[in-house]
Amino acid sequence: MVLSGTIRKMQTELKDTVQYYLVFKDEFLHVNQLLGQHISIKHVANECLNCGLDKKIWRQGYCYDCFSSSPQAGEWIIKPELSRAHLDEEDRDLEYEKRVQLKPHMVYLANSSNIKVGVTRKTQVPTRWIDQGAHEALAIVEAPNRYLAGITEVALKEKVADKTNWRKMLTNSIEDVDLLRFRESLIDLIPQEAREFILPATTETHIHFPVLEYPKKVTSVNLTKTPEHSGKLMGIKGQYFIFEGGKVMNIRSHEGFVVDLNVD
Repeated sequence: MVLSGTIRKMQTELKDTVQYYLVFKDEFLHVNQLLGQHISIKHVANECLNCGLDKKIWRQGYCYDCFSSSPQAGEWIIKPELSRAHLDEEDRDLEYEKRVQLKPHMVYLANSSNIKVGVTRKTQVPTRWIDQGAHEALAIVEAPNRYLAGITEVALKEKVADKTNWRKMLTNSIEDVDLLRFRESLIDLIPQEAREFILPATTETHIHFPVLEYPKKVTSVNLTKTPEHSGKLMGIKGQYFIFEGGKVMNIRSHEGFVVDLNVD
């Protein structure tokens, strides 16, 4: 079986075990069905996710020009505290920014390799937690806009990280933590403007990933440096393929790559 298409982040379903799908223009692939099989992925071209041209991918699936100008790649995407749509101030496209920023956003705790704090649109729960490879997660604030969620995240970073150690996540070097208890230790740090949006204590969400075997050490696969990779698929976690021998491929970092995917 050979499939060809442009890589975008895998779509997911939260079930007893997370279900993963690679969606191309005219077809899709249920990736869980490939576990234990030998696959090869060959980079054959590029397709910017914004302009659609075959140009070198810069970041987030965009060519340099689109990354520098598209509202979908504004700095407030990475730094929610820079959001300004609630003040009617434009960054790149105020209409788009209002559509995204002026929606409910969640501030959450997730545990993938360590406890981290993060922000995501309410509609992206639990997708965001799955994408980060979290085995447990808990929402703590539901803010009415991205700015309030962003300043809450900044405040909580005084006590908790906002990054995932991807190597520990992929080797399953995890430690279970009582997120509810940890949540209580953060409440006093939440900014006054966001206090009314604190969520009542609730149960954690637990997430199980389709992995046959975790590696002891991991090495990244980069299709820019080595255009073709093949190996037995041993697992999927976060947005990574885990191959036999500890090779791992970050699907997100290959968005915009046109590939041929062959399943032996």
